[in-house]
Amino acid sequence: MALILLTFFLLLHQHAAIATLFENIQDVPPTDYDFVILGGGTAGCVVANRLSENENFNVLVLEAGRPNMGIPTVDIPLFEYTIPSRYEWNSTTIPQPALNNRSVNFPHALILGGSSSHNGMYYNRGPKDDWDRYARLTGDEGWSWNSIQPFIAKNERWTPPADGHNTTGQFNPSIHSTTGINPVSLAGFPLPIDPLGLQAAQELGGIFAFNLDYNSGNPLGISWGQYTINNGTRSSAAASYLAPEFMNRRNLHVLVNARVSRVLQTSSRSHVPQVLGAEFAQDLNGPFYRVNASKEVILSTGAINTPQVLLNSGIGNSTFLSSIGIAPLVDLPSVGQNLSVHASAKNAWIVNASAQTEDIIFQNQSLQNELIEQWMQTKQGPLVGAPVGLTMYFRFNDTVLAALGEDPSSGSTAPHASIGMQPANFPIVPATGKFLTMSTGVLTPTSRGFITINSTSPNVFAPPIIDAKTLSARFDVLAMREVIRTALSFVSAPAWDGYVVSPADNLAVAMESDEALDEYIRTIGGPNEHVVGTASMTSHEAGYGVVNPDLLVKGVTGLRIVDLSVLPLVTAGHTMAPAYIVGERASFLIKKKWEGHD
Repeated sequence: MALILLTFFLLLHQHAAIATLFENIQDVPPTDYDFVILGGGTAGCVVANRLSENENFNVLVLEAGRPNMGIPTVDIPLFEYTIPSRYEWNSTTIPQPALNNRSVNFPHALILGGSSSHNGMYYNRGPKDDWDRYARLTGDEGWSWNSIQPFIAKNERWTPPADGHNTTGQFNPSIHSTTGINPVSLAGFPLPIDPLGLQAAQELGGIFAFNLDYNSGNPLGISWGQYTINNGTRSSAAASYLAPEFMNRRNLHVLVNARVSRVLQTSSRSHVPQVLGAEFAQDLNGPFYRVNASKEVILSTGAINTPQVLLNSGIGNSTFLSSIGIAPLVDLPSVGQNLSVHASAKNAWIVNASAQTEDIIFQNQSLQNELIEQWMQTKQGPLVGAPVGLTMYFRFNDTVLAALGEDPSSGSTAPHASIGMQPANFPIVPATGKFLTMSTGVLTPTSRGFITINSTSPNVFAPPIIDAKTLSARFDVLAMREVIRTALSFVSAPAWDGYVVSPADNLAVAMESDEALDEYIRTIGGPNEHVVGTASMTSHEAGYGVVNPDLLVKGVTGLRIVDLSVLPLVTAGHTMAPAYIVGERASFLIKKKWEGHD
């Protein structure tokens, strides 16, 4: 397939036509770009917005997926689990020995806004100790908890919930920003299990003690969930950072349906490759197009696709690349390694037939249609809420940690595990029955996987080889045992009497012995969407890693990575808010370098 060069006729910094979203490369006005952002996901949208604030910067975003607008299953918060597969890369792992040799789904979004357009919308900054550990690992205090606060404020715009209920006692206003770009709110519809969960926490105390706001830097305890929901509608990075008021900027172009194949060397300075070009296609069979940036190419394709793009570009383990016929550009053996992802499991209980759950919304099409109509007309009702309500974060005590043999957490504010409560058998609701689901997660996994390219396929767009190695480490399996037992303990509180009937069959059998529980974990457990580490940042002096603390790729010039592949360890919490933080800080660093030096 021939490589077609895009020729841009306008002089550098000359304004192009009014910015808009393009679906075909032929419609993009010819422009010389200062910055080309590869990937319009969570962090990529942030960078596009912030760089185009400077009217002297021309910015192009290349997004592999489709536009995000007008898709009910994306916009309706409760429909998270029903988003069609065409908005997904539909990646799977290779068979996982620790998961009974299952090949498991490895979700990541194929849509503008990235995972923020199809995730659970859960907004969790992570514990203070995690960010302070990033600062220590990279030698850059700019990644510490105290230092990232301005970037949290630039991101977050605290917003009343859809139903306008009194939120006193459900969050701490003093730690939230009302001036950022991305709306964050409490749930806009009460879940039937909320009062039961709070009552159970009060009855049990201890690790279940109420925490007013898990985004304080110390998430330990049970808290009300916070979500990127605005007026009952998902607020993705695309909906917020690429809202019409920003897309009207004359210096911002966004091209969707544009799959990036590789970054390209444009020249060499003092024997250091300069990477200011990128190649992409709008069809899996080509043709391929090339675009150059005068200042930086910013790779923001996510923790799964970023290592694939780097390897196809000759950036990675040179021995491996040479063995499969790719000319090495720079030897960075850490590319694709160090994959860190939470282990998770969905555990179901059968509840009383007269109890209120959300199962019926997915079992009764007529009811669902009525609720969709209600949502369309009023942005009210059960559909405006996220699938997870109250969430518990907790640490294992010293006795448990002694049995597990190690403490991989970053410090006293970092939870080892989480439990999220859902009043339905999510993610796949059975045709009949009513359920309570406790979603359990190991937040400090010690298993490390990898991502590489398929060396047997000449197709640059062939799916990557993903080996998550979830639950392959002893700590992770024993920790999941402990989390599930903690969930069982929580559900045994008197508050649930009359609501919960019994564990579902597979969970009931799992409690018969350690061996049965391990088999249950390996049968239903797996990785979630919280993937990081495949292009880790390390200190400038480190002989390993992929990017420096400023997110510039080691060994080249002109190329920066801005997505969660750069985090060396997964946060002990959901990862969307960290992606926004990375995007905001990266934008600050880029502008600091280039503003005033046009």
